[in-house]
Amino acid sequence: MRRLIEEEVVIVKSLVWFALGIAGGFVAAHLVNKDPRGQELLAQLDSRIGEFTDHMSDAYHQQETRLSEIIDDAKGVAASAADRASDAVGDASAAAKTAATSSD
Repeated sequence: MRRLIEEEVVIVKSLVWFALGIAGGFVAAHLVNKDPRGQELLAQLDSRIGEFTDHMSDAYHQQETRLSEIIDDAKGVAASAADRASDAVGDASAAAKTAATSSD
């Protein structure tokens, strides 16, 4: 029971520090935004974050295209294999019929 209470205290302390960190970040951003140099810094940061997200989006779409091409190729190979298997079954069936009629 005591151990459970200690774990809960640790969790609550972690949540409090997390909330204080978020609040401190907002206060710091607000103070930096009041200064013209800070506004420029935040604008540069925003621009870099935008570039990063654009690069990530482009990379995601490129990978999605590659995977789609691989899947389409795999579907084509599977369809070709199924056609060949069907042809082989048909040929085997014809050969078995021919063998059965010639043995009679």
